[in-house]
Amino acid sequence: MSMRSIYRKIAKQNGVSVKEVKEEMQKALDDAWNNPDKSVDVRFNQLKMSPDGKKPSVEEFIQYCSSEIKQK
Repeated sequence: MSMRSIYRKIAKQNGVSVKEVKEEMQKALDDAWNNPDKSVDVRFNQLKMSPDGKKPSVEEFIQYCSSEIKQK
């Protein structure tokens, strides 16, 4: 499924625009990434997702999660 269709499906299910879905997903990712809880588990997962330590885009985050789910 393409990112475009994912956004459209979520927008339709929630009665909002695709733009709103993207903005809210980015806000959620920002909040999670900037969470002051930097326990070993949290930091490990961040580095596993982004070895260079940079916050991933929403698309990168979804692709990472998708690949993790497929592996299990």
